[in-house]
Amino acid sequence: MISLTVETLTKSFGETLALDRISLEVKAGEIFFLLGPSGCGKTTLLRSIAGFYIPEQGRILFGNEDVTRLPPHLRKTGMMFQSYALWPHMTVAKNVAFGLEEQRVEKHEITRRVGEALDSVKMGGLGERRIAQLSGGQQQRVALARALVIRPRCLLLDEPLSNLDAKLRLEMRGEIRRVCKESGLTAIYVTHDQKEALSVADRMAILDAGEIRQIGSPREVYRQPNSRFVADFMGETNFLEGKVTALWSEGVAVETALGSFQALAGLNSLHQPGDSCLVSIRPESWNLAAEPTPLNCVAGRIRDRVYLGEMAQYEFLATSGLRELKIYELNPRFVDLSEEREVYASVDPQDVVVLPDL
Repeated sequence: MISLTVETLTKSFGETLALDRISLEVKAGEIFFLLGPSGCGKTTLLRSIAGFYIPEQGRILFGNEDVTRLPPHLRKTGMMFQSYALWPHMTVAKNVAFGLEEQRVEKHEITRRVGEALDSVKMGGLGERRIAQLSGGQQQRVALARALVIRPRCLLLDEPLSNLDAKLRLEMRGEIRRVCKESGLTAIYVTHDQKEALSVADRMAILDAGEIRQIGSPREVYRQPNSRFVADFMGETNFLEGKVTALWSEGVAVETALGSFQALAGLNSLHQPGDSCLVSIRPESWNLAAEPTPLNCVAGRIRDRVYLGEMAQYEFLATSGLRELKIYELNPRFVDLSEEREVYASVDPQDVVVLPDL
């Protein structure tokens, strides 16, 4: 188990600046996600940590050891790729043993460690099978066992689940987290899948255009985004332009085209009365009712709906400002409501996020 530090890392490819003075710290034993849209720099950062790219500026530390210019094979990291990179002509056991054979580990020790690695990913007893005889999920487990068997200081994962179907992705998310925690591994995981990151990560960094936009726990990043970019990237939301009208010790009031909203303090306390701002409210944060509530309430009608059993997705047309809102209702009660009936949508102040007007 080892901590990892990245200090003001800069990496370019020709005229393209891929990483712009990136800094972050990953705690020992932490599962840390790098998340962002295509081209944001997350894979470049991971490959720099692995040693495949050498940065122009900055440092990478494993614990107190500077590994910035150390070649990949001396960094003692395990790597899982999107393509698995398994050899089809070898058995499962031979694939897992490859790294140990390269390290010239004794045969009896290889046999023992390969068996332990396969057991840890629930592939015990399948060592003699060929790769072609395995399902996609089983191949992914073999790739994970191969990364673990060398006992890496840090496990690096580059979109490892992108080639699996939805059901297998769901299963493997939990398996990767279980194995990392049971093995006490520090892991850095690249993905563009928000649900994957939210369900597996201890903490995450959101990247855009080679810069880190926000670092935090899944809950912090989802519920308290610090910018429009992060709020929009991390899931669906409703944005309302507004102006700060009042501040007090526990909150802030904002006037919008749909009326006045109150939000709890926190990131919101960075604003001052008169400041232009942006309000973000997640679709699932709204509560629908037949009668109005005294706080953060909007009157309107349900224009369209998608019924999904446990949830309904509504297109809600607010009477004030004629603004459309996305509203999700769990255990839906208003799915059969007539488009002519007025209904009221309200939101708790803790679910109202006030962002800079950028």
